[in-house]
Amino acid sequence: MTRRLESIHEWIRNGLGFDSYTLKPASEDASFRRYYRIDTGNFTRVIMDAPPDKEDCRPFLEISRRLRDAGVHVPLIHASDPDLGFILMDDLGSTLYLDLLSDHNAAELYSDAIDALARMQDRTDVKGLPVYDERLLLAELRLFRDWLLDIHLHIRLDTNEERMLNKVYDTLISSALEQPQTFVHRDYHSRNLMHTKQANPGVLDYQDAVCGPLSYDLVSLLKDCYIKWPPEQILEWLSEYFRKVAPQLDPAVDREQFIRWFDLMGVQRHLKASGIFARLYHRDAKDGFLRDIPRTLSYILELEHRYPELAGLVTLIQGRVLPALQTRLCP
Repeated sequence: MTRRLESIHEWIRNGLGFDSYTLKPASEDASFRRYYRIDTGNFTRVIMDAPPDKEDCRPFLEISRRLRDAGVHVPLIHASDPDLGFILMDDLGSTLYLDLLSDHNAAELYSDAIDALARMQDRTDVKGLPVYDERLLLAELRLFRDWLLDIHLHIRLDTNEERMLNKVYDTLISSALEQPQTFVHRDYHSRNLMHTKQANPGVLDYQDAVCGPLSYDLVSLLKDCYIKWPPEQILEWLSEYFRKVAPQLDPAVDREQFIRWFDLMGVQRHLKASGIFARLYHRDAKDGFLRDIPRTLSYILELEHRYPELAGLVTLIQGRVLPALQTRLCP
């Protein structure tokens, strides 16, 4: 038993007062957090383990409060010790959207998720949240160059490619900043949505929330890095969302304008995500996300004929990145 696990048991016994229980791993994610399911015989709960030298769990507690106040289905917090990095919260079950989604139920599940997203954006207090500003957007975009191209694939860009990539970054950032700014979960996708019998879905992993572009979470949901749907289906769900939020938007924002925001926001997110997946492998020894990189980048390739300003990026991905991934995907 590791020292960290010993500390969890000490907290359960001395902090929570549970003498009889079982503790089993529930899940882990792309961060340093770990989750355990505790069964007392009368009920189950989930314990988040966020090592304080690696993760600060206070943002999770604060955003949990805001989302519950907004009527979003998030776990109720029963106890916490931020100094130790432990949180005891409701158990929302073990059925991820990713594990359940199929052609037969996708319409219903995505409709629920879109409703929850619209409610989250409309009602959640964003006062004091970090801002998804130019600095943060650019820092995320650089993950693609720094971790995927340089470190993972050993791709060195020439002067023209450097200029092209910087111009694409400028386009993506400008598009993001001109959108209405709202609550942004930042990882609103199939691995962070739990299927629940009541108030579906349960929402997890929101501690990195910011105030930022309206389309960001919709991109996370519909252009998911872990599961992919046909473009025409994505467009139907986008239209469903747009109908729900349109009354709150400036009348000058039409559907085509929103689609452009959505598509370019997707490019920003998918460049960022592909860099993060490479970083998880090289920095954190987590290789399970490498296989998701080709799917993630494929969303960008599908925009080739719609957005001429992305032509250079598409050429780079098709001509250099994807071939290199064939040999470097899982070293």
